Amino acid sequence: MKHLLAPIALAALLPAAAFADVERLQAEGSVAEVADRLEASIKAAGASVFARVDHGAGAQAAGMELAEAQLLIFGNPKLGTPAMQDDMRAGLYLPLKMLVYAGEDGETQILWEEPEETFDDLDIDDDAAYIEKMEEALQRFATAAAGE
Repeated sequence: MKHLLAPIALAALLPAAAFADVERLQAEGSVAEVADRLEASIKAAGASVFARVDHGAGAQAAGMELAEAQLLIFGNPKLGTPAMQDDMRAGLYLPLKMLVYAGEDGETQILWEEPEETFDDLDIDDDAAYIEKMEEALQRFATAAAGE
């Protein structure tokens, strides 16, 4: 019985550990309003928005229910290309993504993964200048979109 408890205890910790590398910011306004501000801040910085995925609308079209959620997929080759030059597998994780969704409490949230963690298993130095620039940009985009 003792041997079974350790894996169960470890499994209970995994969801929390998985979100340790994810940043979250509460935002003012609806999911659509926050996603609009996020898209505008990304474009104003000179990055390209490649796609805006409306997960809620997709679920509704399939006859299912899901809280409002929109995913923005975006990037800037000046930051992404050096990562791929260091390790081509970075292309599996690029372009970057941010999720805007309605939380269980009804508050709009912005969620993104820290680039340093995104590339953690690749041959990319954690101290690469482009990683810091990506992290700073994501934080700026989120702050602008949050309406703070």
